Amino acid sequence: MTAQAHHPVTAEHRARLDLAARRPFEWHHSLRFICGFPATRDEQIVDGDHLIKAWRLADHSLVTRIGPDNVGSLQVDVEATGEVTDAVREAVADRLRFYLSLDDDLAAFDRAARQDPDFAPIAARMHGYHQVKFPTPVENLVWSILAQRSPIPVAREVKLRLMRHLNPPVEAFGSVLQPFPSLDQLAGLEQAELTEVLRNERKARYLYGTIQGLTRLDEDFLRHGDVAAVEQALLALPGIGPWSSVFVLIRGLGRMEYLPDDAELLRAARTAYGPQVTTEDLPVLAAPYAPLQGYWAHYLRAGQ
Repeated sequence: MTAQAHHPVTAEHRARLDLAARRPFEWHHSLRFICGFPATRDEQIVDGDHLIKAWRLADHSLVTRIGPDNVGSLQVDVEATGEVTDAVREAVADRLRFYLSLDDDLAAFDRAARQDPDFAPIAARMHGYHQVKFPTPVENLVWSILAQRSPIPVAREVKLRLMRHLNPPVEAFGSVLQPFPSLDQLAGLEQAELTEVLRNERKARYLYGTIQGLTRLDEDFLRHGDVAAVEQALLALPGIGPWSSVFVLIRGLGRMEYLPDDAELLRAARTAYGPQVTTEDLPVLAAPYAPLQGYWAHYLRAGQ
C-alpha cells in the first residue's frame, strides 16, 4: 500500500503569474460559486477576494493564491515544494485558465439573454461569471463515481481519504491544504488498494477501470475533440452512464454544447419560466443559447 504521510510539507519555492480573462469577467462570481460547490467544499480557502488552493501538477505539489489585479484580470502567486520551472509555470497557467474558463467568449450568450425576459434578470445578476469547472476532468470523473448512491458528505469524506492516501498536505500562504492526486498517481494504485481506501468494492472496480481508461485518452482530445466522439469515450469508461457523461462534458470539460437532463435543472427552469415548464420544454428554452446552452443551464442552477 502507498505510504500515507500525515505531516504537511512546506512550499519553499515561489513565483507569480498574471492571467488575462476575456471580458466581461467578474471574479467575485467565481468565488461565490466555489464557496457553495459541494464537491470541493472545504478543499480551498477564500481569504477576502483571494482563493487559496492546492494542486498536484507537473509532478509538483503546489498552492496558488488567486486574486484580482487592477485591470479586471487575475494575479496568481505560487508556492511549490519544488522549483517552479517554466514547465511548471505553463502547467499552472493552463490548468487555472481552464478551471476558471477564462477564455470563454460569452458575447453571444449575453445577447441571447437580453432577448429572454424570464432569464434576463438571472443573466444580469451573474454578468461576467465564467463557469468554474471541476479542477480537472479526472477529479470530475472520480467524483461522479464516488457520489453514486451516496450522500454528498459521505462522498466528500471518501474523496478526502483518497487525497490523503496519495499526497501529504502542503503548507503555504499560512495555510495547510490538501491537493487532489494527479492521474499518474491514481493510475499507480492497484484495484485492491483502491478497495481498501474507498471501502467499497464496486466503486473501486469502477474507479480503477475509469482511471486506466483515462490514461489512454489525451486531455486535449477531451477538451477540443469532436464532442460526440468525446461523449462516446466517456461512456466507454466503467461506471460512467449517460447522466455522468453529460455532467463531465459540461462541468469537467466545458463542452457547453450539451444540455443536462435532470430534476434540478427542471426545478430551476420552473422557478425562472413558470411552473408549467416540462422536461420537453427545456431544449426549446435552451435553443436560443446554442452552442452555449450548457451555460444557460449552469446559470439557471447557480443563479437562483
